[in-house]
Amino acid sequence: MVVGAGAAGLMAAFTAGRRGRRVLVLEHGTQAGAKILISGGGRCNFTNLQTAPDRFFSANPHFCKSALSRYTPADFLAMVEKHHIAWHEKTLGQLFCDVSARLIVAMLLDECAAAGVVVRVGQRIGTIHRADRFRVETDRGDIFADSVILATGGLSIPKMGATGFSLDVARKFGLPVTETRPGLVPLTFPADLLARTQPLSGVSLEIVAGKRFREAMLFTHRGLSGPAILQISSIWREGQGLTIDLLPDLDAGFLIARKRARPKASLRTLLHEVMPQRAADLFTPPDLAARPAGELPDKPLAALGASLKAWQVHPSGTEGYAKAEVMLGGVDTDALSSRTMETKTVPGLFVVGEAVDVTGWLGGYNFQWAWASGHSAGMAA
Repeated sequence: MVVGAGAAGLMAAFTAGRRGRRVLVLEHGTQAGAKILISGGGRCNFTNLQTAPDRFFSANPHFCKSALSRYTPADFLAMVEKHHIAWHEKTLGQLFCDVSARLIVAMLLDECAAAGVVVRVGQRIGTIHRADRFRVETDRGDIFADSVILATGGLSIPKMGATGFSLDVARKFGLPVTETRPGLVPLTFPADLLARTQPLSGVSLEIVAGKRFREAMLFTHRGLSGPAILQISSIWREGQGLTIDLLPDLDAGFLIARKRARPKASLRTLLHEVMPQRAADLFTPPDLAARPAGELPDKPLAALGASLKAWQVHPSGTEGYAKAEVMLGGVDTDALSSRTMETKTVPGLFVVGEAVDVTGWLGGYNFQWAWASGHSAGMAA
């Protein structure tokens, strides 16, 4: 039995089915692959060609290596092409469907059907017991199974039906669960900072967050979002500051150089040339904004340049699981086999996907972990 008809669950199901196993997938929601359908703006960023273990967060950074090495982006892409699904590569190795994420869900369900897997949606699942076999309580009666694969995901996006079911079952069987929190999530600002930045809501610019992630940042009515911010949110912890390079292609002395080249241009004009106008207006000191750059000493220009290269902000928090793309943390990897995803203390019980303490970067990495971990469990269950 596979509990959860998402990415990891469906992969585990048809992988086991291909091995001649009798497989039942139970999904409490009304459709399979609900989160797949909304991913990537409806086009599903289904993997990333740059997948590597160092692009995943976990208390044990080595745990993901086994599964990722045995089921790669090329393996999943081969299945996509077998089903004649058109795809394209965006930036940074991200692969998307040309048409719709629905094609990925249809592909997974077709593979399940071909492997003899039974998928039931809209079935409520209660307590799981274990004696000689597993007994799973459902709203349609008890079901018995030799193996159970927990693939219900994490706590992110509860409106899509996300619950902590896998974590609850893990705890029931005595498995350790690490601290969980929202990941790949927008950051919020305290009231004083928000009063300054709210007029920029909707403005986007390319930045480097935390000296690590270079992608777009978006000002919102609550704080910051965009790919670079979602990436850094998985590292940032409440109470910490955040350093943002607003002009990654320029050095700190760029204003001095531009002043010498165009001494009659105002400071506001010079900044308008390198960042969106509303952002430039926010960061230009009011007492210097309209003055010709040639009249300004080098020192304040150097200081302004340095501040733009290392904008210091102190977010107040995140937008929580409602807006988080993933859950950080989960079932402790020390309790699982890295090769099979089977729990070490409960034979026949497996945990895969987001419920495990392995979380990828933004950009298809979490789907690749779902495919890889699901495949590992499906090969062993």
